Formats: sequence, C-alpha cells, structure tokens
Amino acid sequence: MRKNNLASYFLLILTVLIIASCSKFSKLQKTGNDQQKYDAAMTYYKKGDFYRSGLLFEELIPLLKGSTESEMAQFYYAYTQYQQGQYNTSQFLFKKFYDTYARSDFAQEALYMHAFSLYKDSAPFNLDQTSTFTAVSALQDFINTYPDSPFREECTKYILELRSKLEKKAYEKAKLYHKVSDFNMMSLKSAVISIDNFRKDFPDSKYNEELSFLKVESQYNLASNSFSIKQKERYQDVVKFYKELIDKYPTGKYLRDAERMFENSQKELEFIAKAEVEKQKLEVKPDSGAKPTKVTAPLSVEPKGQ
Repeated sequence: MRKNNLASYFLLILTVLIIASCSKFSKLQKTGNDQQKYDAAMTYYKKGDFYRSGLLFEELIPLLKGSTESEMAQFYYAYTQYQQGQYNTSQFLFKKFYDTYARSDFAQEALYMHAFSLYKDSAPFNLDQTSTFTAVSALQDFINTYPDSPFREECTKYILELRSKLEKKAYEKAKLYHKVSDFNMMSLKSAVISIDNFRKDFPDSKYNEELSFLKVESQYNLASNSFSIKQKERYQDVVKFYKELIDKYPTGKYLRDAERMFENSQKELEFIAKAEVEKQKLEVKPDSGAKPTKVTAPLSVEPKGQ
C-alpha cells in the first residue's frame, strides 16, 4: 500500500513538472525575444530536448538573417532533425547550410552530415534502391571534395556497406526472374540479361558462381521451350555459357547439373543438324542430266521470180 502511495506521489510531481515546463516553453514562444529564444534553444539542445530546440530554431531562422547567430541556428536546427531520426529533412538542411555557408568552419561537417543522413535514410535492400544510389553518390562526392578529411575512412566504409546492399538487391532480382520463369519465356530471357548485368556491376561478387550456373539453366530452359526455329541458336548459347562456367569455376559445386544440361544440349544440336541434312535431301532440285529440248527452225521461203 505504501509503495502505491509513493508511486502516485512521484507521478503527481512529474505531471506538475511537465505542465510547468510546457507552460514555461509556451510563454517563451509567445513573449520571449529572439535572444532569449536562441539561448533557450541552445540549452534545450544541450539537454537532449531536440524537439523543443528544433521548434525554437525553426522559428528563429527567418528572424535571424544577417545576425551572428543565424549560421549556428541553421546548423543546430539541422542537427535537431537528425537527432529525431528525420533523416530526409536533416540531409536537406545540412546541404542547404553547406551551400549557404561554404566558407564556414562547419561546412565540411555539414556536407558529411548531409551524406551520412542519406546513408541513414537508405531503404532496406528489398525495397526500391533509389535512396541508396543517392547516398553512395553523396558519400563519394564528399570524399572527392575533402580527400584528406578525417571522415574519409567512415565514408569509404559506408559506401562499401551500401554497395553490398545494392549487390544483394541485384542478386535477389536475378534469382527472382529465374524462380518465376518455369513457363514464362520473357522471364527466362530477363533472367539471363539480369545475370549478365549483375556480373558487369559486381565482377568480384560471391554470388557470381551461383548466378553463372543459373544463367546456364535459364538458357537451357529457354531453348527447351522455344519454337524449333529458335532452338539451334539457343542451345548453342547453352554450350557457350557452360564453357564460361567451367573455365571460371572448374571445380565448382554446380558442375554436375551444368554438365547434364550441356550434354542434353549437344544431343539436341546433333538432332537438329541431322534434321537439316534430311531437309536438304528432300528439297526438289532441277534434273541436271536432262537433255536440252531440240528447237526446229522455221522453213525458209524462196522469193518468187520477177
């Protein structure tokens, strides 16, 4: 019973303090001058109350133009948004600060925080990766602008992390095309194309062996389900892709399955070659041994005497 009374007592005190604090903040917003609001915004920021600090800085920024406090108000306002997890807003505000105060002592930090906010705002790999590409570009721009910056190493690490996310996205996309391609010719073609694109973008990826095998398999399924007029060329591509696979991964774990498709493709190509020979034999050809037809010249008519 005593514990319940103490808990209620402390809860009451906390409620009174919150109400008093809110009342004080509200009064400051209504009647405080610019300097008082600026000092309060800095105090709130140092205490970790980024919400109230941000409200005050946001109100002050248009009023402080031309003053010595204007630069810091914009810089800390960007940080209040970052600290609240509003990364899309903070990246915009840090970039705006950098563009406005390019000669500031805080310009380098602002450009870094612009890029870092974009990094924090990057979408999970299974979603659209436009934000990830934007973050990579911003981080690389920072390195190019400040090659000797103490933030360079961190930026390089974040770029590698984001590229790993893009790699995972591209890998899953290529596998998805292959997965849904059982009776879908367009998906089979897309699988081969997406695997080629992946290998160009990520030549050293750990996924390349698996995708090289899936390329053989996708092409084999494409050839097997094609019209006869397309099969020869597509089986030839299976053979080509298989040779590329064994050249690069001669002891890989997918060789047995790939070899089966290679042998089947060879058999199909032999069958197609025999069919082409038979077709040529059946074609109608002119009889080269036939004698030419004799043409009889018309009888000449002698002219009558005069």
